[in-house]
This record gives sequence, structure tokens and C-alpha cells, in this order.
Amino acid sequence: MVPAWNEAGYLGATLASIHAAARALGIDYEIVVADDGSTDATVEIARLGGANVVTVAHRQIAATRNAGARTARGERLVFVDADTCVDAAVVRAALAAMEGGAIGGGSGVRFGAGAPAWAVAILWFTVRLFRIARLAAGCFVFCTRAGFDAVGGFDEAYFGAEEIVLSRALKRRGRFVVLREAVTTSARKSAQGWQLLVVALRLALRGPAVVRRREGMDFWYRKK
Repeated sequence: MVPAWNEAGYLGATLASIHAAARALGIDYEIVVADDGSTDATVEIARLGGANVVTVAHRQIAATRNAGARTARGERLVFVDADTCVDAAVVRAALAAMEGGAIGGGSGVRFGAGAPAWAVAILWFTVRLFRIARLAAGCFVFCTRAGFDAVGGFDEAYFGAEEIVLSRALKRRGRFVVLREAVTTSARKSAQGWQLLVVALRLALRGPAVVRRREGMDFWYRKK
């Protein structure tokens, strides 16, 4: 399931990577793109890329992810950012984890070409912290349908860090894993590095209330 808002520049490559991974594994699959009111060619690219498109007008990432999940028909859910490419290894590992009894999980993350060295270093450190804490990074989250439904999906009270909230909810109900395999996300996320650190500090100091308001989350919701 791919949430998208004005992602015409990235979505095609993401969909192609999902198709290639699934075909390499020989599995039945569907791709759902939840389009949150895009004004560019996102919808056309999604349909040309073989996705089932559900159109919403939330401008709120948790609600958009949930809309896509409601449309999906499978018993195993994989959430992939519109600017993130997967491969057969990470999809195989996610499916194996769920088949082995995990309720859900995440993966490693690396930047595509163009990210500055300082951002690569911060990501390296962050991924390891997430692995220790058993938290999924938002660009790749997987879980069973039963687990997703049991926790009520992504908590729509949050405008950011919704994957962390979901990770914690799932961990209370079953085994949650962070894979060694990694996805490749756009280097554009490196431009958010300091802003993400500020949000993380605010979360540490003030708690989850800081991501329950759109204010301060503009770097995720501004025009692209």
C-alpha cells in the first residue's frame, strides 16, 4: 500500500520496484495507491503502473494509510512510501517474518544517490536505534491484517510519527521485528534531517502531543 500526494516524480520507480520484487518471488499481490488529493500526474502514473487507486482528501498521513489498507484485500499488508524502492530480498524477509509468526515489523533504510554524507551518517545511526527499540521507519512497515485490525490501524490523532505509534501498538500484541534487509528511499528525505531531529527532541521533551497537531509538521505537508 502506497500513500501518495504529488509524487509524480517518484511513484513510477516505486511501483516498478514492487512489481519486480513480487514477480521475482512468484507471489500473488496487489498494489493500492491512496492518493490524497494530488494535483500532478500521480493518479495517472499509479493507474499506468497497475495500481488500484483510492482517492481521499485527508491531508493527514495516518488517515491516508488507513484508507489504502481498507481497500486492500490481502491478509498481509506492506506500507511503502511513494519515494521508496523495495527489492525481492526485503519483501521475502517481510513475508517470511509474518509466516513465522511475527505480527509485523520494519526494515533497514538507505538513501538513494545524492544524499550528503552527514545525512547518511544520521540515517545509519537512526536505523540502528530503531532496530534496538524494534520500531519501524515509516517508509517500510509491514503487518498482518489481523494485527492491523486488532490495533485499529494507524492512529489518526497523529500528523507524524504514526509508524512509531503503530509499532508500539503491534508490539503489545505480538512479535515485532526489524529486518536486516533494507529499502532505498529518496535522497530528498535527507533535506529533512535536521527538522526530523527537532521533532524527535520535541517528542522526547514534550511527549506525543507535539505530533497531534499539523503545526510544526509543515516539512511533511507543504506543497511539493
